[in-house]
Amino acid sequence: MRIYQKEFKETLEKIYGVQGYFRDFFGGGVETLDGVSNSSTAFTVKTSDIPVIIRDYDTDAETAFGEGTSNSNRFGPRTEVISTDIDVPYTWTWAIHEGIDRHTTNQDLEEAIIDRIVLQGEEKVHLFNIKHSQFISSVAGEEFEIEEINEDTVVKLFNDLYNYFLDIGAFGNKVAKVSGELYNAIIDHPLSTIIKNSDANISENEVVKFKGFNIEPIPSPYLVEGDIAYVYVENVAKAFTGIDTARTFEAHDIDGVVLQGSGKAGEFIPDKNKAAVVKVVVKVEETPDENGDGNGGENGGENGGENGGENGG
Repeated sequence: MRIYQKEFKETLEKIYGVQGYFRDFFGGGVETLDGVSNSSTAFTVKTSDIPVIIRDYDTDAETAFGEGTSNSNRFGPRTEVISTDIDVPYTWTWAIHEGIDRHTTNQDLEEAIIDRIVLQGEEKVHLFNIKHSQFISSVAGEEFEIEEINEDTVVKLFNDLYNYFLDIGAFGNKVAKVSGELYNAIIDHPLSTIIKNSDANISENEVVKFKGFNIEPIPSPYLVEGDIAYVYVENVAKAFTGIDTARTFEAHDIDGVVLQGSGKAGEFIPDKNKAAVVKVVVKVEETPDENGDGNGGENGGENGGENGGENGG
């Protein structure tokens, strides 16, 4: 048996650093641990939700002096600061199970193993992208809705987003990961012109910034159905995966080796950081009934009862 946990760990981290679409959301990468088979908890964080209270220094003559001696103080009521431990669990798993036969692989066995580790790493990063988009969509603290994508709605959307992040006092780089349709609408918008000194590069179909947001297009598989954008401040959450095993051993039913691997993964965001995450959706129009007015059931019941009574009489 040969162990490849170190190689697979390094491969995952390197590939995610290039192909992880939401790496900026998770602080630049996915934390990779090995030897976690007996653990259901990825790590523990300490949080403190004790509010900071601003008070005036009380110089009243009867505070801490006179009648207030020993039963009052000029600093005001004391707030106790307590931190809470939160265990962050793994929430989903992944696995590898492949066979490499010396008679059919058509390359050096060791090279074939390394090639498969790299390809499995790429596939796992693809899975991370899907899971991470689902996570971002689920924890978004605010949802913006637009009826359709056009010049007017794009400008209004980003004006509203700018005002929202300004009002919540969000600091840091603001990022908008957007669908291809929304991305092209930004590229084609009259505001994205060289005359206005914008960061649009029409030749390369690139936009660096639009109204203060770093813009990046996201493939549709990495957007939850109905979502067209995830807008957030960088580095508000953490992504992690634990490698139970990554190994090869001689197979008994083929002249070759079995490549196996398994692991756990998950994501974490503090509750307070959720306000800095927004998802944008397109308004879904309700499907009209046969009458075209949404009152099919109501009309059917009224007409049926009325006609039935008349015909019966």
